[in-house]
Amino acid sequence: MASKQISVGVGIPMIVIGALLAVVLAPTQSTLKDTIEFIGSLIGILGSLIFIAGLFTRKAPHIPS
Repeated sequence: MASKQISVGVGIPMIVIGALLAVVLAPTQSTLKDTIEFIGSLIGILGSLIFIAGLFTRKAPHIPS
């Protein structure tokens, strides 16, 4: 079940951190607002992709040698 661990351990924290950057930190920095929003959105989108990919990943069957 490594794929579920990746989804929960990597995907969800990236989504949360991206949202915090874009919503909380960006308005406080007037000079870098656009850049911080872009980076926060990018982290959130990548986290969403990792989360979804982790849900659809299956373990490969063990092939005896």
